[in-house]
Amino acid sequence: MRKVVMLLLLFTVNVSQADHVVWGPTGHRVVGEIASQYLSGKAKRKIARLLHGQDLAVVANHADEIKSDNRYREFGAWHYVNIAPGKQYGEESPSEHGDLVSGIERCIHVIKDEHSSEEDKVFYLKLLIHFIGDLHQPLHAGKAEDKGGNDIQVRWFNSGTNLHSVWDSKMIDQYKMSYTEIADSYTDISRQEVKKIQEGSVLDWVAESRNLADEVYASAEIGEKLGYRYMYEHFSTVKIQLRKGGLRLARVLNDIFG
Repeated sequence: MRKVVMLLLLFTVNVSQADHVVWGPTGHRVVGEIASQYLSGKAKRKIARLLHGQDLAVVANHADEIKSDNRYREFGAWHYVNIAPGKQYGEESPSEHGDLVSGIERCIHVIKDEHSSEEDKVFYLKLLIHFIGDLHQPLHAGKAEDKGGNDIQVRWFNSGTNLHSVWDSKMIDQYKMSYTEIADSYTDISRQEVKKIQEGSVLDWVAESRNLADEVYASAEIGEKLGYRYMYEHFSTVKIQLRKGGLRLARVLNDIFG
């Protein structure tokens, strides 16, 4: 009985957050900061003109910041893509509201379209920076039935939360480093290693995240108390995904802007 009550309390705490959880602000800024280090000179100049000198890290959370504005509700479904176990993207009927893949494709199309207004290019560039980050959080390619782990209630140290939130922000916040400190904490890798990480398409990266999501689902049970041990076993994966997100964002932007 006590376990049931605890789970109900956990659910009550988190149900209002279920539709609003993504890589936390720090995670998205890490992705933007890493990407900025791998932009071509031409891409840097063109992006700087569009963003009026703002860094990628500064605008990386814009897609989350506009969620409270009803004018932008149509973009809510673009933060994730639900893929059933054993399926590939495209094997099931697409969401009528769009998803992370179609959202990224739309962003790229608008930015590259010479007929797009500068205002639209700026808006969709900010969305693209965010969505490439979302793509690399495994549970953004999770199961529809549990809202990508949002309905899997767990405890983080002594507080109620859900598995999605643990991967979005709890582990990153527990690390207690700023986005610049995290971005600067990676060991150097060769050009060949960078190129290997940047290989593939958005669909390849989605499939990679979906496979990783299975491992995340298997990493915790409903109601389980997670803490230092979980950090020790899984935070390295979070850092790998943030770096991949940054490097691949740089590749996408370099492809767009030259």
